[in-house]
Amino acid sequence: MTIENLPFIPHSRPTLGEEEARAAAAVVASGHVAEGPAVAAFERELCTHVGVAHAVAVSSGTAALHVVLAAMGIGPGDEVVIPSFVCSALLNAVAYTGAVPVPADIDAATLNLDPQEVERRLSRRTRAVILPHMFGLPADLDRFIGLGVPVIEDCAQSIGAVHGSRPVGSCGQASVFSFYATKVIATGEGGMVATRSRELAARVNDLKTYDRRDEHATRFNFKLTDIQAAIGRVQLGRLNTFIGRRRAIARRYCSAFRRAHLFPVCARCRRGLHRIHPPGRGRRHRLRPARLHSAAPSSQTGRVPPHGAGLAPVRFNPHLPVADGCRCRTNHLRGIRPA
Repeated sequence: MTIENLPFIPHSRPTLGEEEARAAAAVVASGHVAEGPAVAAFERELCTHVGVAHAVAVSSGTAALHVVLAAMGIGPGDEVVIPSFVCSALLNAVAYTGAVPVPADIDAATLNLDPQEVERRLSRRTRAVILPHMFGLPADLDRFIGLGVPVIEDCAQSIGAVHGSRPVGSCGQASVFSFYATKVIATGEGGMVATRSRELAARVNDLKTYDRRDEHATRFNFKLTDIQAAIGRVQLGRLNTFIGRRRAIARRYCSAFRRAHLFPVCARCRRGLHRIHPPGRGRRHRLRPARLHSAAPSSQTGRVPPHGAGLAPVRFNPHLPVADGCRCRTNHLRGIRPA
């Protein structure tokens, strides 16, 4: 069989079935499709899963980042450290508040933020560090929390992963989740803010909706619908199955490419999700993007680092060599999402 005849493996096809369809249909039949009891139940169940006391559902992962920054009182004159190798949602969320994003370089082996680089970027204006667990691999949370700056965990790609004995999302001052169609659990669109702080959760809840207020203040329309929440509850119940399937698929990649040393993170990622594998040093130059594009799994080359994309003003436009290099040497291998 030629490559052209191989079945095509799509990019992050959502794993949705009859149970999700029935849950959504039940909400439609109830007549209550906006935020309501299904959203409240989804929030409670995510709290239980992550191990925090409070969760607030919102309309997207980007909205979750925006509203938690606003709830923390971050605004003009403040700085927020973000990774230099990440999607533009983080950069945009910081810019929405009027604060300044400060990019820091990443660790070459894991593609997570490098804590030493973060420490170099701290200033008297630093109000928070946004820490994604990149591609499902938990970051070294203890080192970041030890810096003495509030940490917002970005768990968009890592719900279900574990750092030590703790679920990711339970360690920082707050954490955010995304339920976009390509994420670990999918509701089409959607997000969540989780925190141990009752006060912070109350501020997030106050800011996410503007309706039925006695006093005027700038608020948003970031609510999740009960239709989305009903799907999310089913997806959350299937999470362990999804993670097991991801790890099985990742083992196949590791085995198939073991001689090329493309996946050095495998041995250290027993408790991660294997959303996408960063390629290793070895012989990566021999696996060209053009060859990957012609294979059965779809793929794409690495993302553009925000500090080099001109997407928003930053405090400076530094040379961040690891992130710059990752743009050229990474490929997102598709098919890591369970079918």
